[in-house]
Amino acid sequence: MSKHHLDDLATFIVVAEEKNFTRAAKRLGISQSALSQTILALEARLGLRLLTRTTRRVSLTPAGERMLHVIAPRIEEIQLELKALGDLRDKPSGSIRISATEYTAEAILWPAVSGLIKLYPDIDVEVSSDYGFVDIVQDRFDAGIRPGDTVEKDMIAVRVGPDIRMAVAGSPDYFSSFPAPHTPNELTEHNCINLRLPRHGGMYAWEFEKGGQRVNVRVKGQLVFNSGRMVVNAALGGHGLIYLPESQLAPYLNEGQLVRVLDDWCRVYTGYHLYYPRNRQPTQAFSLLVEALRHNGKS
Repeated sequence: MSKHHLDDLATFIVVAEEKNFTRAAKRLGISQSALSQTILALEARLGLRLLTRTTRRVSLTPAGERMLHVIAPRIEEIQLELKALGDLRDKPSGSIRISATEYTAEAILWPAVSGLIKLYPDIDVEVSSDYGFVDIVQDRFDAGIRPGDTVEKDMIAVRVGPDIRMAVAGSPDYFSSFPAPHTPNELTEHNCINLRLPRHGGMYAWEFEKGGQRVNVRVKGQLVFNSGRMVVNAALGGHGLIYLPESQLAPYLNEGQLVRVLDDWCRVYTGYHLYYPRNRQPTQAFSLLVEALRHNGKS
């Protein structure tokens, strides 16, 4: 049954209760003419006479009596349920699955998620940390967070962070034993801590640029991790050089726990973006998370 037909039944119930078209029209806030047309259309659809009209009063036919006593309580129940569904619209709920790197999950995603779930306790969020380029459609994620220039063109992308400047760094203990490199190619003489991309199985190439010259260096070293946090911890322990976003290393650089090198060679990449398929209709819960991330990305 369409909502229009449901409204017609509710209109009949008001007329049946008032037993007067004038009072019923006033109660419904419509004209008597419109009310009469609604009742006539309802009777025509049902093929039954529901009301007997006289100049002074309206009475119910047997069919009308049955309609009032049997259907009226159910109409009220349906209306209450529709209101409850409307309340659910005002209380967003559901599950959201996001793929992000360990760093972006902590630094970008978590502040937005933390605030969101406090405001909306019926929203559940699952975060999967992965440095590989996840197929969010195949793996059934609602969205992913990656640098903007790595997002496929058929995705909707929303900036959630500033541009990313990379940094090469090592601990003072490391540089007490090894001289600082002055060009990217000198990194091949250093013990570098590698980050493996889980999905592709390969090592992350260190990319540099200066004066229009681009250099990619496949560095080597004793340690390989698939966790950014482990890479940082190894560097803090003096085990080699690392190559990660400047913002991720900023606390350690500021406190002198790490020393930056090759500053003039380090590239700047498009900032982190949340991305999701164009053909997927976002839920209200997901839209709220997008807006929270967008807002945090501007701050």
